[in-house]
Amino acid sequence: MKGFDYSKIKEGKLYDNMRPIGKMIENGLYDVEYVGTENIPEKGGLILASNHMNALDPVFIALGMEKRQLHFMGKKELFENPIVKYFLSKLNGFPIVRGGADSEALNYAIRIVKEGYILGIFPEGTRSKDFKPARAKSGVAVIARAAKADVLPVAIYTSDDMKKHTKLTIRFGEVIPYESLGINDDSSREEIKACAQNIMDEITKLWEMGHCE
Repeated sequence: MKGFDYSKIKEGKLYDNMRPIGKMIENGLYDVEYVGTENIPEKGGLILASNHMNALDPVFIALGMEKRQLHFMGKKELFENPIVKYFLSKLNGFPIVRGGADSEALNYAIRIVKEGYILGIFPEGTRSKDFKPARAKSGVAVIARAAKADVLPVAIYTSDDMKKHTKLTIRFGEVIPYESLGINDDSSREEIKACAQNIMDEITKLWEMGHCE
């Protein structure tokens, strides 16, 4: 996308400085509980894959990752406003053209993982209208294969359809090693699709655990 600098991957101080503000927003809107944060690797590149229910999902997830920063993709329309673009870019967001071939953004996403950062992906490609995990698109597996990336499955769960002040449980699962994804450079399109859905199935298993007792 014109105007976004894909040449260098950076993590800035603004991200960490915004955490207290993010916590205030989070606490004002929802009752959020984090489970399994010990499963977040302290270093190394990987893909974080989650179900998607709300525009604030990247914020909710990022606030549970106190020792790492999250890079995430957003639809290019969000970056057309200069002010929004500035803050999203400073918070590790980058634009992608949804539903089309965006090789520049795809290569950037692959580099994020290869250079040791965490890439956040919503395999469904869009928000779920019924707040339940949906079928995955192939993108998460395409990037995982290209980057030889491990995958950290995450589930966002609510029993109240994301109503204000409702309870959210964000559950981090165990990392899936790249070698266990069942894909390689010679994988067929069908194998790529199956891999993406297998990742989504792991997310769904976490989602089905619901809230903690």
